[in-house]
Amino acid sequence: MCDNCKKPKKQFDAESQLLTVLKFIEKSGEKFDDAHLLNVFLGLETAQTIAYEHSKIPEFGIGKEEGELMWKSIIRQAVLNNYLFKDIDNYGLLKLTKQGRDFIINPYSLKFILNEPIENGADDDDDDVKQGTGALDTHLLSLLKDLRKKIAKQKSVPPFVVFQDPSLEEMCTHYPITMEELRQISGVGSGKAMKFGTPFIELIKKYVEDNDIERPIDLIIKTQANKSQMKVSIIQNIDRQIGLEDIADSKGITYEEILKEVESIVNSGTKLNLNYFIDEVIDDDRQDEVFDYFRAAESDSIDEALNELGETDYTREEIQLMRIKFMSELGN
Repeated sequence: MCDNCKKPKKQFDAESQLLTVLKFIEKSGEKFDDAHLLNVFLGLETAQTIAYEHSKIPEFGIGKEEGELMWKSIIRQAVLNNYLFKDIDNYGLLKLTKQGRDFIINPYSLKFILNEPIENGADDDDDDVKQGTGALDTHLLSLLKDLRKKIAKQKSVPPFVVFQDPSLEEMCTHYPITMEELRQISGVGSGKAMKFGTPFIELIKKYVEDNDIERPIDLIIKTQANKSQMKVSIIQNIDRQIGLEDIADSKGITYEEILKEVESIVNSGTKLNLNYFIDEVIDDDRQDEVFDYFRAAESDSIDEALNELGETDYTREEIQLMRIKFMSELGN
């Protein structure tokens, strides 16, 4: 039997919790991602909850009794059922849809499915597979990671060049089975979808059919006009070899934010030539050293790179710039 037959899905009344989530997002100005929401509702003091003084608000710790699994289920299915969408072009912040705003005004009774962890039949050696989170299909994640390793070996690139972990995890939430749906996944633009997407679509489609998976009705189209215009403008400015600080100033954003925007563009499959900028701040030998590190690395983590290469020898900015260059040249 399939997983759904062996373990029938549990439903629960979700009106009150969904209203809590939607109202908090509205009250906080749609400025936070799902991880922050979970920390607030579960009463976890983090640097962010303290900085925004969210440890002092009524919602802090309101969900301790229900537990992490239920709140993850609420947030996940609020996205799947079009009460929320993740603004992928804005670091995954949760935004209210029209349906979500209507629900705040006129709430109604509804049931959501409590997401149970799916047992992983693959080897337990892959420590990257998240167990028991209830927020994604861990068995499918294991299959996608195996496929990613296979393709990476064929292409002679590290696995994260094919698709990064957040992209695979989002595939395990939305189950994209067409090229258009795949392009809506975080970190998967047209370039990445065309270059690597077909075998992933085929695997997911077969998995959905074999396991009778109930997919979300629609994937929210992530590209917004103003965001698209900014990205096009950034690409044009880089083609004109304008410095990143100057581009950031012209867009009214910080240097750190422009780096995130550039990285998002590259990770989605667009090739950018930043040599004119990188050559000014990192000499050739050090560029080669970082490039060689990422070529052999299993992870694209900046922290791991700094630990390996030496925090006294490189700055976080230098590693991030080289990661962008590496992903652009090998992945796009």
